[in-house]
Amino acid sequence: MPHRPYIVGNWKMNGTRAMLTEARAIDRAAARHPGVQVALAPPFTLVHAVAEETQAVGTGGQDCHTAAKGAHTGDVSAAMLADAGADFVIVGHSERRRDHGETDTLVQAKAEAALAGGLGVIVCVGETLAERDAGKAEAVVTMQVKASLPKLDEGAKANPARMAVAYEPVWAIGTGRVAAVEDVVAMHGAIRATLLSLYGESGAAVRILYGGSVNAENARDLLAADGVGGALVGGASLNAESFLAIVAAAASEA
Repeated sequence: MPHRPYIVGNWKMNGTRAMLTEARAIDRAAARHPGVQVALAPPFTLVHAVAEETQAVGTGGQDCHTAAKGAHTGDVSAAMLADAGADFVIVGHSERRRDHGETDTLVQAKAEAALAGGLGVIVCVGETLAERDAGKAEAVVTMQVKASLPKLDEGAKANPARMAVAYEPVWAIGTGRVAAVEDVVAMHGAIRATLLSLYGESGAAVRILYGGSVNAENARDLLAADGVGGALVGGASLNAESFLAIVAAAASEA
């Protein structure tokens, strides 16, 4: 059975309680599109509030620690996110990799901790412009997939049905530049082949999302592309009207 399109809004370091009006508007509209799975990842300070204020959308965190608890000032565990009402977490976003020096090994450990803590997980991968220009894009991204996703021999931690991969070319995040549809199709195909090599037939259960300056104007073409199972949306998710246009585009392709 094919997955419903999965449209996730990543609010990044944006939002105060005033943003709950946007979350409620998104929630009301999402209820009218049952063929699309919609979710929001607000900053940690709003996870509980968004979870409490919404019913039709999922709520997630933007990162988690590898440990369930401990002396880790400023960090948040998967267990804490779940307790706040989250049902998934994003790990390995390029901004975390860049700003905090996160490696594939660390991202993998976070993904395993998230699954062990009862959360779904979205693992982000993507190449830089220099890597794409050098013809290394697919090699870089497939290596990230292999090294960042939970290992199958971790038992219950590796549950493909609770995992998604978000392909976000680094050069397209927040820049207004979007990968050509044919390049997205090629990369999603390479990622799918890698997932099948990692997890066997279960690898088909892992959804592959596209992220990188997704907006109302380009969403329809991107979501109609072969192998694209949804979108991880940044800036356009901060406004209900712009985000819901993407949800509507997904509904038309469902």
